Amino acid sequence: MARTFTSAPIRYLFSLILMFLLAVPEMQHSGLAQEAGGTLNLVIVEGEGAINNVRQRTAREPIVQVQDENKRPVAGAAVIFLLPESGPGGTFSGGARSLKVISDSQGRAIAKGLRLNDISGKFQIKVEASYKGMSATTSINQSNAVLTAAAGGGGISGKLIAILVAIGAAAAAGIILATRNDEDTTPTSPNDPTGGR
Repeated sequence: MARTFTSAPIRYLFSLILMFLLAVPEMQHSGLAQEAGGTLNLVIVEGEGAINNVRQRTAREPIVQVQDENKRPVAGAAVIFLLPESGPGGTFSGGARSLKVISDSQGRAIAKGLRLNDISGKFQIKVEASYKGMSATTSINQSNAVLTAAAGGGGISGKLIAILVAIGAAAAAGIILATRNDEDTTPTSPNDPTGGR
């Protein structure tokens, strides 16, 4: 007589195998959720507090680094730099107010091609990063200013002006002393009405 697989231990074993097979996709799904639920960080590398010279149209390129929750660089993240629609600021190439960059192997994204407008004042560059369902945002504060030639590094420096003033003062003092010495060397007699002339 053939035995049937109705005994309790065999049914229990089959139910364990069935539960395991049903749990594997659930375990994989929860692993994906953990990855998607991680955090992304944006660190400003360059550009914070920069004062851009409106006259020379020179701007400091904003640079950010995308990092994971363990502060490791994230390559391949999509990073968007957004400039203000009006007021102080500028544009990227083609007059665009936004620029999309992919972070490099060091997690860095550089906003190249920033062209200033001629409006002085403070502005913010908003930065948004996304990677595998994670996202992060930050703002880079900059200013546009009309800088003078001396402040911008050209023209006559303050040190050179101080040296020229000192030389001029010394020359003037020398002339005064020479004039006084000529007056003092002329002999005069108290009884001489012409004063020795």
